[in-house]
Amino acid sequence: MALMTYTAPAVILPDTAASLGTSLSAQAWLLNGTPLGLAAFLLVAGSLADDHGRRRIFLSGTVALGVTTALGALATSTWLFTLARVAQGAASAAILATSLGLLVQAFPPGPGRVRATGVWGACVSAGIAVGPLIAGGIATVDWRWAYAALGLAALVVAVFVPRTLTESRAPRGGRPDLVGALTLGLAMIALVAALTLGRDGWLRTPVGVLLAAAVVLTAAFVAVERRTAAPLLDLGLLRRPPFLAATAGALFTGFSVIALLSYLPALLQHTLGMSAMNAAWLIFLWSGVSFAVALQARRLVGRVSARHQLVVGFALHAVAVLTMLGAAAAGSWLRLLPGLVVSGAGSGLLNAALPLLAVESVPAERAAMGSGANNTARYIGSAAGVALMIAVSTSSGDLGRGTDVAMVVSAGLAVLAAVSVLLLRERRRN
Repeated sequence: MALMTYTAPAVILPDTAASLGTSLSAQAWLLNGTPLGLAAFLLVAGSLADDHGRRRIFLSGTVALGVTTALGALATSTWLFTLARVAQGAASAAILATSLGLLVQAFPPGPGRVRATGVWGACVSAGIAVGPLIAGGIATVDWRWAYAALGLAALVVAVFVPRTLTESRAPRGGRPDLVGALTLGLAMIALVAALTLGRDGWLRTPVGVLLAAAVVLTAAFVAVERRTAAPLLDLGLLRRPPFLAATAGALFTGFSVIALLSYLPALLQHTLGMSAMNAAWLIFLWSGVSFAVALQARRLVGRVSARHQLVVGFALHAVAVLTMLGAAAAGSWLRLLPGLVVSGAGSGLLNAALPLLAVESVPAERAAMGSGANNTARYIGSAAGVALMIAVSTSSGDLGRGTDVAMVVSAGLAVLAAVSVLLLRERRRN
């Protein structure tokens, strides 16, 4: 449900923008509202869940997702809609951060946990696949009904939470790290806002002020975490290569893969004249393959490590994107199909490996915090990547050529990701 809500604007962006009177340069806000909320609250939600109850935070997030998504259907301006999307992101943060923690408590290390995290990753792909289809189908009547339906569905899911999930927590003692939560949340908001505004020019004063604020607030967060008895993020994890590999993998998954595929449907509608539903079916092909591969990735356990799965996943995406060059300019959606299948396979490997590496790179009692940190990196990367893809695709004035530039950038980032993750290996001890 969280990912369905996240991807809903991808295929109905033109209709939403036209209804709200959103300019081309401001459309990044319609896409980046949810990543902003996710980035600001994921780590906070994970830490609170570990200390105060994972099921409690999960249920609160599911109810909040239903309410805020329905409110998005009532928005009458770009900024009201963006605020609703930010709130949806915050609610989704509670769901994504706590769900892996709940799975870790339910499944001890071994094949069961591998399969459970694989299913979790597959559901990420399934949400990405189904969200645009449902939104695009309902939006043929009115785009607002798409958000109303998604909000209602989230509330239905919430009904089953108390009956099916067992409460778990790992209290550490000490007071909640409220100062750390505040400084980190504000730092993430400043960073994502700067990345979104940067699309209209990186040298403008508001962008510089927001970037400077993000740096100062991040430094303040680090200082707070070094002194508090119950830190929001254990900074010692930053010295562990598996944690760094998981975080880098998540960051580049958002920056390269999610960013391109989030904006691609809108590009296809503009360059190929595709309908929202036809664009949704193309994304369904990509995410459907991702879903199938993520489910089957458990068969690689014992033969291919999670870190090497990330490397292969990024490599497949890079190759796939390069095969799609020229398709938009030639007006041929058929040329996209092989690349979407190969990229989907790579995305499936990423979605299966990332949650497993995220929870196994931290102590078991901090699983929700590990998940929160991993997903924070993923959606910061997504927000930055969407802003980058919009900037490079529209900079030349020719969207066909700009689409190719965006694809080359995405492929380059995927190669950089593969090399980075490959180098972040655990050192052998004598």
